[in-house]
Amino acid sequence: MKTYLFEIELEPDEEGWRAFYPPLEDVGASTWGATQEAALNNIQEVLSLILEEFAEDEKALTATDSLTVSNRLLVAISR
Repeated sequence: MKTYLFEIELEPDEEGWRAFYPPLEDVGASTWGATQEAALNNIQEVLSLILEEFAEDEKALTATDSLTVSNRLLVAISR
């Protein structure tokens, strides 16, 4: 099992908040929510679906400055 920690961008827009992961925006890593919390929950779901698609297509994501990939179980807490 791998753990992926994405550095997400969060910004206000006309409809609430937009959350996105710039390196994967071209494959759909962008969403919004009425609140910051909703946008963050939505981007978590979107990134999970993208990871599933990458696994099915046998594509790998490698660690970068904005992505940490670990073979250990991790918990991320943002405040």
